[in-house]
Amino acid sequence: MRNSVTLSQPGILLLLVTCPLLTILHGVTCKAESGHLGDNDPDRCMRHHFVETITHPIYKCNSKMVLLARCEGHCSHTSRSDPLISFSSVLKQPFKSTCFCCRPHTSKLKAVRLRCSGGTRITATYRYILACSCEECS
Repeated sequence: MRNSVTLSQPGILLLLVTCPLLTILHGVTCKAESGHLGDNDPDRCMRHHFVETITHPIYKCNSKMVLLARCEGHCSHTSRSDPLISFSSVLKQPFKSTCFCCRPHTSKLKAVRLRCSGGTRITATYRYILACSCEECS
């Protein structure tokens, strides 16, 4: 797809080559083609890593530091609320709302063993996020 823009000086024509050529040359994803924000947007929905210290709330155990991930960022979809029509005098749900949230798409179960006093071991489990995506909120 080509767009041309004429500058204010006569005889100068600027020719802009848009996304399809960039896709072929550099593997760049276009916003218009993908329907979401480009990969270089720092605020997009994505996985962020952080370190957390796991300790048992009651027993005296050695604590362990683990790498966790969370989904954070915004989705390019527009949220909306539409009124619902009812033939009842009571409207339990007056609107139908649609919104998209940055949520875990895939995750795996992980476990950490803590060594406690007396030689006992306690296992703490958590979900490690592998990928995030924009999904309809429920």
